Amino acid sequence: MTNFIPIFPLAIVVYPGEDLNLHIFEPRYKQLVNECITKKKPFGIPSVLKNKVSEMGTMVEIAEVSKVYKSGEMDIKTKGQKVFRILETIKEIPDKLYSGAIVNYPQNKDIGNRVLMDKVVNGVQQLHKLLNIKKKFKKEASELWSYDIAHDSGLTLEQEYELLTLMHELQREEYLKRHLAKVLPVVAEMEAFKKKVKLNGHFKELKGFKF
Repeated sequence: MTNFIPIFPLAIVVYPGEDLNLHIFEPRYKQLVNECITKKKPFGIPSVLKNKVSEMGTMVEIAEVSKVYKSGEMDIKTKGQKVFRILETIKEIPDKLYSGAIVNYPQNKDIGNRVLMDKVVNGVQQLHKLLNIKKKFKKEASELWSYDIAHDSGLTLEQEYELLTLMHELQREEYLKRHLAKVLPVVAEMEAFKKKVKLNGHFKELKGFKF
């Protein structure tokens, strides 16, 4: 299935199921959002990497208009739906300020491995503990899947995008597992180094070495 969608390119990665709050202030995107509200249609957010619109993105639907300002600016709440692939970008559309794209929707297999995912969740919890981050997830740990936890795994924007391009839950879980296996030892070593640095300048009670 292919169709035309309005697009709102952003330097972020949005995942299916993700809640995303946006402040709309540019004229072209005020027009886009108003039309989507009126027609009750979603719009696409393709990721912008290295000042280029990437091939993949996520459709989002407008869940709520939280506030409308006198200037016409808006605060909206959106929710990620499904991943799309851009086949052709339409930069200029008659009577529109915004751009669009012809897209299709790759089959996304969402069946994962609970045992593997539990290991990933445990790894993310270890990472947060090392970094002294207190994070409360919207779901129970046993209900979390890759999209739910990707933003909390210490991925770069490029890595988040790589995860978005993976169309199988098992692939995404393996990706996160490998990432955490590399990151956790580094972070643990950094934290140990910080503790050593903090000791410098303090009085130390140490026993002398006996020859």
